[in-house]
Amino acid sequence: MTLLRLFPQGPNDSETALRMLAAHAIPGAEEADIPGRTHARLLHHAGAPVRVTVTFAEDRVAVDLPDETPDPDGLAVPIRHWLDLDSDTARIADDLAADPLIRPLVEHRPGIRLIGYHDEFEAVIATVVGQQVSLAAARTFMGRLVAAYGTPEAGLKTLPTPRQLAAIPDAELQAAIGLTGARTRTLRAVARTWADGFTLAHLTADETRRVLLELPGIGPWTADYLTVRALQHPDIFAPGDLVARRALGSVTADQARTSAERWAPWRSYALMHLWANAAYAAPGRGGTRA
Repeated sequence: MTLLRLFPQGPNDSETALRMLAAHAIPGAEEADIPGRTHARLLHHAGAPVRVTVTFAEDRVAVDLPDETPDPDGLAVPIRHWLDLDSDTARIADDLAADPLIRPLVEHRPGIRLIGYHDEFEAVIATVVGQQVSLAAARTFMGRLVAAYGTPEAGLKTLPTPRQLAAIPDAELQAAIGLTGARTRTLRAVARTWADGFTLAHLTADETRRVLLELPGIGPWTADYLTVRALQHPDIFAPGDLVARRALGSVTADQARTSAERWAPWRSYALMHLWANAAYAAPGRGGTRA
């Protein structure tokens, strides 16, 4: 195996990063081992899928690659981007801690990062499949998609490409995954859009939100979530997110939006703190009141 060592800028909350990746891991496409502190998946590199295993430590991320990987150092940049290792978490934590409402969470997890997706299309379809269902149900649906249409590689499977997914008839896709008819149509509409060459890359946050809302079946929460997770934009909040609103004391969407204004230009990181405190806390570590 070839080993890369990646060092993050600033404090690094490796526990939350690992637990977030594990919570969203697609059965058959990813393998998460929380006790072993590893996460494995396939990344597209040099024209082919490569099995990548990242191991989290407090001060670094070790990346294991097959010895036959061409240009292994070329994977360092996309992995750093995926795991948000180049963000200055010390500065972000200092800025957010100035607000007394979010300060306890920042002090509890000063090195939280904006974990994204390696592949934009994967981010979009995983989010569409996960609309209005639990995280466990979303993983089940995505696992069925991979089992039915993924391509085996190095003990895992790739997700279907946009063109492959767009070519599957609605009835077949719905039967294979178990989605509602409306959600199946949204999934195929997204696949057709990306199969035509569309990408969110280089769009502003406002442009991204507008384009996503034009797609059938995509609402404000999905557009906001994807701007945070797919684009890794640092200053987006999702006022309609129920987890975040509950973490803020079961406030309304308008109240959540008003609270978030104080966290600019790091509203996405504040949202990550709220999510981590509610959903990704280690057993026994507990949550902290915002």
